[in-house]
Amino acid sequence: MNVPNILTVIRLFLVPMFIIVFFSSLEKALLYSVLIFIIAGITDVLDGFIARKYNLITKWGQVVDPFADKMMQLTVLVCFSIKKYISVWFAIIYGIKELSMIFGGLFLYTKKEKVVIPANSFGKVATVTFYLAVLSVAVKYKYSTYIFIIAIAFALLAFVKYSIIGSNKLKQLQEKK
Repeated sequence: MNVPNILTVIRLFLVPMFIIVFFSSLEKALLYSVLIFIIAGITDVLDGFIARKYNLITKWGQVVDPFADKMMQLTVLVCFSIKKYISVWFAIIYGIKELSMIFGGLFLYTKKEKVVIPANSFGKVATVTFYLAVLSVAVKYKYSTYIFIIAIAFALLAFVKYSIIGSNKLKQLQEKK
């Protein structure tokens, strides 16, 4: 276990922490839960930076890191939907996309070659936009719905890009057989 992987595990533990704080009776529960979300984002950036800089990239990290991100994002969406901060449709659309990514990633990883599709610029832009959308809800920005629509559009674009890459990897594996 290396530092980037430890940061990923911490991010996994932040998911239930977010839920507990979000639904707590604290006066500023939304603000505190969003701070937990931001801390999770910081650990994501740090683990990726450290892993690349010090060549600490592992297959485990390549699989669990995006899983931790998806779990946090889905958690935020479901919680926001329950409290009616956003439309339930945002959570459904994003949820279907994220679950498809999780199952697609698991399918590729279970191949003999343990195929992992690394993050790309589309995914990174989608993530940054998602964070902006969450922050816009936290500060009660009146156009936060539109920011969420943009975030979901970027997420769907990233999904298409990852799907194309995954399909090409599968074709390459079949051609080798």
